Amino acid sequence: MAIHKLDLDEFDEIDYYLIAIHTTLEDYRLAYFINQHLPINLSKSKDEIHISIKEGETQFSRFYFDDEDNFISWNLIQNKNEVIGKKEIINQDLFSNSTQEVATKVFLLPELKKVDYFLKIESDEDDVKINEILTKLKTIKSLSTVYVVDTETIKSKNNLIF
Repeated sequence: MAIHKLDLDEFDEIDYYLIAIHTTLEDYRLAYFINQHLPINLSKSKDEIHISIKEGETQFSRFYFDDEDNFISWNLIQNKNEVIGKKEIINQDLFSNSTQEVATKVFLLPELKKVDYFLKIESDEDDVKINEILTKLKTIKSLSTVYVVDTETIKSKNNLIF
């Protein structure tokens, strides 16, 4: 009987680029400007990204484009959102106990809290011209900063699986 050995490091291979975007734009306006500067057509995805934490559940908006000609998938993902939970306040006076809504900031990638959006570019091929994409994105006037994130340093990269 033959013995087959699998190397688990083969499955750990990251086949995407992650671009961090700092901006004050709303997600739909950012998708519009990216569509204007890159040869893609991002559109709002019905499948938002759900995250559950102890304070509650939240969803991150997602814009998606599948470039079938070049075998590239583009995802524009929101990094910041809020979870609104109820907190009970115990008073020591005549009034009864009350509840108050408390908003908690939640991040898709908590180690990159200052980033507003991520552009995830997935491709099986190595022909993605990431520097050319960065140059085109930097021409959008409403973006403060655009840079490539080193995916090896991300601890919560499981949040990017969708």
